[in-house]
Amino acid sequence: MARIGMVNYINMAPIYEVWKEQVRRPDWIMLDAPPAQLNRLLAAGSIDLGFVSAYEYAARPWLYRLMADLSISATGPVGSVFLFSSVPPEQLDGKLVLLTGQSDTSVCLLRLILEEFIKVRPRYVRGEIFAPHTPAEKPAALLAIGDEALRLNAAPDPRYPVQIDLGECWHQQTGLPFVFAVCAVREDFLQGNTEVAREIQQTLISCREQGLARLSEICTKAAARIPLMTAAACLRYFQSIEYDLSPIKQETLARFFALLIQRGEASPAALPLKLFPC
Repeated sequence: MARIGMVNYINMAPIYEVWKEQVRRPDWIMLDAPPAQLNRLLAAGSIDLGFVSAYEYAARPWLYRLMADLSISATGPVGSVFLFSSVPPEQLDGKLVLLTGQSDTSVCLLRLILEEFIKVRPRYVRGEIFAPHTPAEKPAALLAIGDEALRLNAAPDPRYPVQIDLGECWHQQTGLPFVFAVCAVREDFLQGNTEVAREIQQTLISCREQGLARLSEICTKAAARIPLMTAAACLRYFQSIEYDLSPIKQETLARFFALLIQRGEASPAALPLKLFPC
């Protein structure tokens, strides 16, 4: 039995739609949820492997290995990880920034961009992006990811005219792509289940290749999940997402994790990266 986690945002549709059509394995149980929930489940051993925030690996690297050639990443704009702000980011020093509770990687990336690249130190609060806020609590900016960010992009809030794509900002600063999520497998699951893990990895890669060849068809299904999103807009979005973990993506993870380690926000054991298969 293998318990597998899948991010329940539309950016996984090129893999997940094919998986749902073709994979008929009663011994493989798929659970879909937001990244932060999958992080908790994988850390607790409630699932054995799956797509989680890249930060989850950096926080507890002794628990996991990274499944080779699988990620959610982008080279330049990602289109679904945004800082929506009432002022330019250079003016956010001391101001309140609302952080999504759905992902840890994007929160760490935003703090790194604001504090290390732009050199401002806002105040942060975690919460629900679409929850009502009283005037006294109104944040100056908010971080939204995934389907929430796509909804805000489709129907912009006039209170937040400044939009910063975090993938684009990281690329401008470093010249590297950014890896938002990885496919991690628990070390204790690999003990005695190496071939099962290898088969799941190859199945995910096969679904990815088939899904990328059928993007136009998959966009028609996926776009319906986001109000006001057209199939054409969905296709443009999918074309900005990458699902591999090539050497340059591994370099990205090493650079990101090193910065987090310097800031005391990740385990030093996160480096060097541990891949499965080696």
